[in-house]
Amino acid sequence: MEVTGKIIVALPEMSGTSKMGNPWKKREYVLETIESFPKKIHFDFFGEKADQFVLNLGDTIRLSFDIESREYNGRWYTSIRGWKAEPSTEGAPAAAPGQAYPDPRTAPAFPQPAAGFGAPQAPAYGTTQPAGGFPTPTPPAPADTANDDLPF
Repeated sequence: MEVTGKIIVALPEMSGTSKMGNPWKKREYVLETIESFPKKIHFDFFGEKADQFVLNLGDTIRLSFDIESREYNGRWYTSIRGWKAEPSTEGAPAAAPGQAYPDPRTAPAFPQPAAGFGAPQAPAYGTTQPAGGFPTPTPPAPADTANDDLPF
């Protein structure tokens, strides 16, 4: 499985020795997804992956992972075990080639609306513009019913 997000927590490395006498280590992180409603995901890298993928706060990555569940004393525990992390540009600001970030001196201060939705328009026909700036509708003139061919 894969997910893309930003590293918001990097916990200290943990290490120890197993019952069999083998050394082990793991690094734990919390990733926040880049979506309308972000989710926080706690995951870890175990063993040699802990040294292979050292992540920093603020890194935006695409994480490949497996979900594992195990039972202990009648309770179930689930962990997310990462097996690959690669840099991602999803959700990052767009930059020109050879430029780390967009130059704020060349970008417009406020985006200007295009003609159509949201653009300033002249008052509609048959309205007046009072001092407050909101148009007041003028009732339409009575229709000539002799030339009206509509059935209603």
